[in-house]
This record gives sequence, C-alpha cells and structure tokens, in this order.
Amino acid sequence: MLQILSQRADVWGEIRLLAPPPATGGGTAGGGTARGGAARGGTAGPVGRKQVVRGAETEVLALCEETLRGADVAVFLAPEEVAARWAPIAAAQGTVVVDASPAFRTDPDVPLVVPEVNPHAARLRPRGIVASPGCTTLALIVAVGALHAEFGLDELVVSAYQAASGAGQAGVDALRGQLAAVAGTGLGAAPGDVRRAVGDDAGPFAAPLALNVVPWSGTCEEDGWSSEELRVRAETRRILGLPALRVAATCVHVPVVTAHSVAVHARFERAVTVARAHEILATSPGVVLYDDPATGDFPTPADVVGTDPTWVGRVRRHPDDERALEFFVCGDNLRKGTALNTAQIAEGIAAELAAGRAAPV
Repeated sequence: MLQILSQRADVWGEIRLLAPPPATGGGTAGGGTARGGAARGGTAGPVGRKQVVRGAETEVLALCEETLRGADVAVFLAPEEVAARWAPIAAAQGTVVVDASPAFRTDPDVPLVVPEVNPHAARLRPRGIVASPGCTTLALIVAVGALHAEFGLDELVVSAYQAASGAGQAGVDALRGQLAAVAGTGLGAAPGDVRRAVGDDAGPFAAPLALNVVPWSGTCEEDGWSSEELRVRAETRRILGLPALRVAATCVHVPVVTAHSVAVHARFERAVTVARAHEILATSPGVVLYDDPATGDFPTPADVVGTDPTWVGRVRRHPDDERALEFFVCGDNLRKGTALNTAQIAEGIAAELAAGRAAPV
C-alpha cells in the first residue's frame, strides 16, 4: 500500500499511518484526513516506526478513536479481528471505511466492490463500510466480469493456484525455508522424502510446499469444501449480482512466492467465440490479454508479479460446448489482490465526497 500511495495520483491531503498496539493482537490499519475532504492510509510497521509515504517520513501512530478522528476515509489492511472491532468505531465517527479483511464480506449492508466490475455498489453503504474481496476472487473477477457483461455468465468452475504470500509472511518464510532444505538434493523421487526433509513444521500449509502442491486452503467446512473455496463462490456471486450462479472452486497452494493463478471454465447464456472474447479482454480496464501459445506468450506468476493488471491467456472455446470458454489468469495477490483494489475503492469514495462538498447548496 505504501508503494501504491506513492505511485498513483495524489488525491489525498494528510495521510496517517496507524497500527494496533501489540496488546490488541497486531495487524495494521490506515486512516487520514485530506485536503478537499478525502483521505486514506496504510502501514507496514509497528507503532512508533517511521515509514516513507510519497517521499515523506511518517510515524506510525497507535490505532485508537483519537487517531481515527477527523478522517474522511480509513483503509484497513488488518487481520479480521482488528477490522471487526475498529471499522465500526471509525464508521460511527463519520469516516468511510474500506476494509480488505473477510470481516464484512458477507454482510448484506456492506457492499463488496471491484471498481472495474461494480463501482456503483460503493455508493450505497448503510454501515459506512465497503469491503474488498479476497485475493483469489480478485485474481479472476475482472476478466470474468468483462465476459459476463457481454455473454451472460451461467456457470463458473475454477482451480486456483495460490502463491505462498497468500498465507502472509509466514507462508513466504515457510516456502523459502523448505526450498533451502531440499535444494541441491535428489529429493522428490520417493514417497514422503520431501516431508521427512522438511520435518513436522510445514508452516501455515497443510503439507510441505517445496517440490509439491497442496490442495487445501483455509479451514474445513461442510461436505469437504474449504473456507477459501466457499469464499470464492460467495464473493463472485455478490460482485456479479448473481445470487444463484453455479460456482465451484478448488484452491491449491503452489511453490510460488507471489502472484495467484486461476484456470477458469466459464459457461455463458449465449454462444461465444475466441475472437470476440479476445476483443472484450483486450479492451477491458485492468486486463492484459497475453495469448499466443504458439510463440510461448501466456501469463505465468513469475512474469506478472509486481504488476497491477489481471493477465489472461490460453483462451479456448470448449471443444464440446459452444457456450463455454477455458482460460488462464494470473494476478499479483499483494497488489490488485489486496492493496490496489482497496486503494481504487478509496479513491472512488474520495472523488464522491469531494464532489458532494463542491456541489451548490
């Protein structure tokens, strides 16, 4: 978020960086008061540490009612329990909250927003809070939403290949430690040899991630589904406004540091062609079409990490169904998948607030 604040247009005035004191369980949040009535913030350090925002050193303050007071917009990039406690407090003081955690994503009084797909939803916020979807949903929804607008989505089946950073810094540390343990060895040729080398501690993953893929993400829910898979289902339905949409997801952790990938099967109400799908994707905001397999042009996590768009390739019409497309998407789960989407929502709210204040009485 600090990088994004510095890279995008400066529509903000004062930017405050806030973090909960250690006693509250850690995590980060942001708030600010801006010139012209807009604000936002984000942080990546404990209370008292200084961070650079738009070239200026800014001290991280303790999250409390006083440091939130007067902010027009507060961006929460914090654990769910921190957002659940503090977002309503900020909203009660008149601040519009944009929350990146799962705390409010299923609340019918909190819009779930992707600016390229449903920006209008952010204007109706009964609780004063707007939620941003999870990183897996954000990896696919911009491309899927563009195709839905043209063809009408009927069914969605996805397999998500999640990077280690989707599990936080602990996931990255675990992957790097495991890779060090297996590097330069002949491991991976016999059952259980990688697990024995890694030991009992697989980090936040259900099995060793080095030289492996782990078909599990989140907690166990009814009928064997994981919480992450059900989130993709619920969030996609809410964002597209299709409460009865048939959606099935399989989430798999892969040994990639950052950038999620998703293999998508999308079935539509009308017949589709690859040529028309290419036209739509090539002209959709937030999407880069990179699709020429004959020359090796298709997205991979290693190539798109650090970039903002959703990258789409391997677009094919289903060989047995003229209404279905298969394609592959990649997106940076730390940028569009988390920080950038919240930033885009906040910027839209800032523009709305500024326009409201400028309107004649």
